[in-house]
This record gives sequence, structure tokens and C-alpha cells, in this order.
Amino acid sequence: MAQLGSSLGLLIQANVFSCLAFCYLLFTLLGGVVFTVVEAPLEKELRAEVEQLRRSFLQENPCVEERELSELLGRALSARHSREAVLTADAGEKHDDFISSLYFVILTLTTMGSDSDSPKSDEAKLFFIFYCSLGIPSTLFLLSVLSNLLLPVVTHSPVHHLQTYWGLPYSRAALVHASVLSVLVLLLLFFLPALVVCTVEPDWSFLDAFFSCFVILSTIGEGGKSLGESWGPLAKDTLKLLTTWYLLVGLVVIITLKDTVLQVPRVRAVMRLFSGLQHTELEGVHLGELTLSEDNCEEEPQYSQSICTISSTPLQLMSPCPDFQGPRTSTLKST
Repeated sequence: MAQLGSSLGLLIQANVFSCLAFCYLLFTLLGGVVFTVVEAPLEKELRAEVEQLRRSFLQENPCVEERELSELLGRALSARHSREAVLTADAGEKHDDFISSLYFVILTLTTMGSDSDSPKSDEAKLFFIFYCSLGIPSTLFLLSVLSNLLLPVVTHSPVHHLQTYWGLPYSRAALVHASVLSVLVLLLLFFLPALVVCTVEPDWSFLDAFFSCFVILSTIGEGGKSLGESWGPLAKDTLKLLTTWYLLVGLVVIITLKDTVLQVPRVRAVMRLFSGLQHTELEGVHLGELTLSEDNCEEEPQYSQSICTISSTPLQLMSPCPDFQGPRTSTLKST
């Protein structure tokens, strides 16, 4: 019955989380659409300005070829790490502004920030303030809820397996599981992506790639170097989508790892030194940590029936700490 209630509770939590995730997806798409629409007039004006400067320069310097100038402007704007980098000199080449806006929204809501994008118009800046005031707490709450849903599968079940089939006590099982999970997270979230980055960017060293992955997942920034500077527009859009998924999944895994480490009794003991007993006395205490010792048992007998001077029923006294031969009883008969 208890297992059925637990399963039903998890099912309800999963349905509630699905609704929250769907609402958050709509909220994110709304932000991308609004930023695209609000910034479109200013970006169109910037495009026209760049095109006018290019034509004027070509008229004043006829010895310069248009193709070489376009390459020079593209490299210069890309080196600036600003939103104007998408304003190439070719009028027919246009960047997908919605993908850029959506990428900017995700980076902002995860408190990572963007080294290349920022609102330019006053309307976008005003919307940015209200949008982030609601979106950043919602993002942190959603990531925490997802981590809590994953915790029974990622942490509680493996620890229970170590206790049941390996015969480890809870404290050692939790420590072993947290250690193994930490190594897996380090390999899958940092070393493996760093190797992939080194493969697609031969000029990068492994340290540069590892540093970029660390900076992204720690929400410090985009890592200094920009991955895919010389790539085409379609490849850059794909890279932004992959980076977005890498950031969101990585944050969920790191939060889950943090909660897993906090399940270790030794870590909890250290936390008690700082947070005090009033918050950690009963929170998260596992049944495996609780033991019943006969030393704590008192030898004071407990009456199995109420004392009555009228009834002639024999009165039995039972000890709360029985020995191996059976309960110690004594019989009192009424006179």
C-alpha cells in the first residue's frame, strides 16, 4: 500500500512537472519572439548603415574588390563578439534572428549571460528587465524540481542496490555511489565534450576546450574563445542549439550530483557544524542509519493489562528487552 502511494505520488509529480516544462517552453519561445520583433527595426537600420558604408567605401576606393571587402568586414565583425557580427556585407545573406534571440534568452535565464549579444533598443532593455525578473527564478525552480524527480532513480535506487546486494551499510553505500557518480559526471560533462571540441576545432588545445566547457557549465560566460567562428550560418545555428541543450542538461546533472553528495552521512555531519542541529536533526535521516541497541533499553517492566484489585486475572509483567530464550515474565496473582 505504501509502495502504491509512493508510485502515485511520483506519477502526480511527473504530470505536474510536464505542465511546468510545457509552460516554461512557451515562456522561452515567447521571449525569443519578442526580442526578435523588438530588435528587428534597429537591426534593419544597422544593416542599412553597414551596407551604405560598404558602398561608399567601394566608390571611393575602386581598386578594392567587393568580395575581399565582404570577407574583411565579416572577420572584423566576428572578432568584435557583438550582435553586429551577424550583419554581413552581403545583402542576400541573413542570419536567423529567432535562433539568436532564443539562444540569448536561454543564456540569460540560466544566469550565464552572453559575451556577444545584448539588448540594443530601449524597448528591448525594458522588456529584458521584467522578463528576467520572472524567468530566472522560474528556471532555477524548474531545474530543482527536475533534480528532485531524478534523485530517486539516480541516487536512492543505486544506494539501495548496494545495501541489498553488496551488503554495504548505508553510510558506505552512499559514499561509494557519490564517488562513482562524480567520476561519471566529470567524464561525460567535461572530458568527453572537450575531446569533441578539440576534434571540430583542431587549433584549440585540450586545455582551451576543457576551460570552455567548465566556464559554460559554471554559468560564468561563454569561455572567451568563440567556437565555430569560421563556420557557416547553418552550422552556427546548430552549434547554438547544441550548446543550449548541453547547458540545460549539464545544470540538471550538476544539481542532482550536489543533492547526491548531500545524502552522504559524513557530508551531513560536516554541514551540521555550520547549519546547526535545528535544521539537520531529522532532515534526510535514512532508516539505515537508525539502530536499536539493547543498551538503551530500560529494565523497567511494562504491564500488559491494567492493574485491577478486583479482577482475579493473572497479571503478566514483560521486559522490553527480551533475551534469546524468550521474554522474561512474572505472574502476580491476586489474593
